Amino acid sequence: MFKTIDLTPDYKAVGVSPRDCKATLQIIAPTNNEEMGKRKRRAIVVVPGGGYDFVSEREAEPVALKFAGAGFAAFVLRYSVYKKKFPTALLELAAAVKYIRDNADELDIDKDKISVMGFSAGGHLAGCLANMWNSSTITYALCCKAEDIKVNTSILCYPVLTSGEKTHEGSILNLIGEEQDAELREYLSLENRVGAHTPPTFLWHCADDGCVPVENSLYYMDSLVKYKIPFEAHIYPFGGHGLSLANESTATGEWHNVRECEGWADLAIDFIKRF
Repeated sequence: MFKTIDLTPDYKAVGVSPRDCKATLQIIAPTNNEEMGKRKRRAIVVVPGGGYDFVSEREAEPVALKFAGAGFAAFVLRYSVYKKKFPTALLELAAAVKYIRDNADELDIDKDKISVMGFSAGGHLAGCLANMWNSSTITYALCCKAEDIKVNTSILCYPVLTSGEKTHEGSILNLIGEEQDAELREYLSLENRVGAHTPPTFLWHCADDGCVPVENSLYYMDSLVKYKIPFEAHIYPFGGHGLSLANESTATGEWHNVRECEGWADLAIDFIKRF
C-alpha cells in the first residue's frame, strides 16, 4: 500500500488551530496476499529532522523504504514546522499513532507493536511522544485514551534531547517561541521526562557531532539507566551529523557515506524485534 493522507486532527482547547497545521502521513506498507498469507506487521513512524524549521526528505522516504524492506509497515510523518510552537508537532505525531492503531486491522498491523523513529529534531519529537504519551493535555486535545497514542519502542537517531547547555538552540527556540518561556524550555529537556512509562529505546549518535552534541544522548541514557528502561546505544567515533542511512541512498556528498555507521538500521531492526 502506497498512499498519503492529510492529518489534521480536530484539536480541543490547547491553543492550536487546525488551520495552522499541514501534517501528512505517508504510508509505505507491504500488502498481504494469498501467497504470503495473512499476517500482522510491526509498524514504524519515521519522523525526519530539520531543526523544527523544515522536514528533511533525506530522513523520510528512503528510511521508510529500508524498514518496509525488512517487513515493517512504515509511515512518514511530515509535520508542521517553522514558528509552530509546542505542542503542535507533538499533537500531529500523536494523531498519526492514533490513526495507525485505529486502522490496524485494515493496515494489517499489530497494534501493540508500533515504534517511533526520529532524527535530530525529529528525535526530539519522537522522544516527546515516548515520554508524554500519557499527558492529559495531549489525550484531551485528541479526545483519546493514553493507550491510543502509546508507542512500544523508540529509535532516536543523533537526537536533540536536552534543552540545557548542550542543546541545539535553534530547535528549542523554534519550539518555545520568541518569548523563551523558561518553564517550557525546562519541560522540553527530555532527560528529565524519562520515567517508568518510557518505552524501550535505541539510540545512536556520533561522538564528533558538531551540530547536536553527543551529550544529548548521554544524558538521556543516564536517565534510562536510572529508571531501568531497556535500551541499546551506539556511539560512533566519527561521522558528524545528519547521516540518515549513512550510505549512498541518502548522501548528498561523501561526508554522508560513513561505512562504520551504516549498520545502525539493521541493529535498530534487531532491537525492535526483541519487544
